[in-house]
Amino acid sequence: MSHAPLHPQATVRSQQMLPRGHRAPKWADVPDEKWFDWKWQLKNRINSVSELEEVIRLTESEHAGASAEGIFRLDITPYFASLMDADDPTCPVRRQVIPTHHELEPFMSMMEDSLAEDKHSPVPGLVHRYPDRVLMLVTTQCASYCRYCTRSRIVGDPTETFNPAEYEAQLNYLRNTPQVRDVLLSGGDPLTLAPKVLGRLLAELRKIEHIEIIRIGTRVPVFMPMRVTEELCDVLAENHPLWMNIHVNHPKEITPEVADACDRLTRAGIPLGNQSVLLRGINDHPVIMQKLLRELVKIRVRPYYIYQCDLVHGAGHLRTTVSKGLEIMESLRGHTSGYSIPTYVVDAPGGGGKIPVAPNYVLSHSPDKLILRNFEGYIAAYTEPTDYVGPDMMVPDDWERKEPGQSGIYGLMQGERISIEPAGFSDTHHRPGGVSHRLNSREDKWTAYGVGAPNPASVSDTSPDGKVNVPIPVHSGD
Repeated sequence: MSHAPLHPQATVRSQQMLPRGHRAPKWADVPDEKWFDWKWQLKNRINSVSELEEVIRLTESEHAGASAEGIFRLDITPYFASLMDADDPTCPVRRQVIPTHHELEPFMSMMEDSLAEDKHSPVPGLVHRYPDRVLMLVTTQCASYCRYCTRSRIVGDPTETFNPAEYEAQLNYLRNTPQVRDVLLSGGDPLTLAPKVLGRLLAELRKIEHIEIIRIGTRVPVFMPMRVTEELCDVLAENHPLWMNIHVNHPKEITPEVADACDRLTRAGIPLGNQSVLLRGINDHPVIMQKLLRELVKIRVRPYYIYQCDLVHGAGHLRTTVSKGLEIMESLRGHTSGYSIPTYVVDAPGGGGKIPVAPNYVLSHSPDKLILRNFEGYIAAYTEPTDYVGPDMMVPDDWERKEPGQSGIYGLMQGERISIEPAGFSDTHHRPGGVSHRLNSREDKWTAYGVGAPNPASVSDTSPDGKVNVPIPVHSGD
């Protein structure tokens, strides 16, 4: 395991979890009725250098970042700002929400929209990247702003937020696209919306018969746990089945107040998962990640994803190598229970979607045997059955979901086609100066029998003795 030299101001104190009711001195005299009012938290967010200096001692880098023109929006709720260590710049809460001068530095492959979400957006705010599910952006506002935000191109900008006409366009697209069965509400943060607005959107989605699942991605329970009121839980519970993923990156963020908010949500019947981003200097240490996952499970939040930090501008200084992520995943498997282990994914730049990345536990394989290793390095041979030929049962037609053009590798295995070719593959291999001639002019030479067509062994192809008659094409001159 590789380690950078310890920061000269690093302390164990800044990593540790905090007790209930912890507040920075700046807000020590705020009455509880205000402190626990989520609207007060939003109105009193800190967003300037002078306000930051009332809470922590800024480093030169933080001062430069927070003072810079044109940076991604800075807003931190008083609750979350109180979790920051005033003296230790390695505090994991500080590093997530306070800009530094590194945000101004370009890095190789950075992009404005690194996941090409806008490219896969049929109507404003809707991203249809996967066959059966969509991302529905309902606001550009958050309770606080993460410095590594994938959507910093629009998030935090009130002029970019979505209006009722765009909501209706999103809903109409979904009403007319029956292959969609799963809708993820995100933004921005859906839980910053007024309960009536959120409730109306959920109710309209629930009316669409082919939409089976609604999910919400939110960091509000972490940035502002007092927002999770009984009123909000009632609105959510009216629209089941509803799932929710929260976003915690470090165990310090799991306070008793966050635990209470998650308890209210789970008691409202909402299964909770967590999505973390692997971040340099925040959670890129196996012990910290193990602690985070254990603390999440204790409050009934199941770890779902660890994301590799995206190639979004401003986030270069927070990125780690994928090999560090694999090292961390290696430290989890076998050392904690399976439901405590998230999937580590790289969201492929350019819109390729989430690609799971994991250590290799299959060392070798043959038709009758796999050689496997476990987390301790124990190596075993696993014998495969030699008489297995596949499933023999009937499957109801309506269970099979049609995914035109997106069946991918599964489609290859099911015999839909013989290959998946890069764009322009055929044109590339039509060499300059080449001509059509007697050897290359017949396309049927490269048509794989039985692939992309009905089962070749159909009734019409079977002779009375039960043997399959395979037609062999004969061409004059061959």
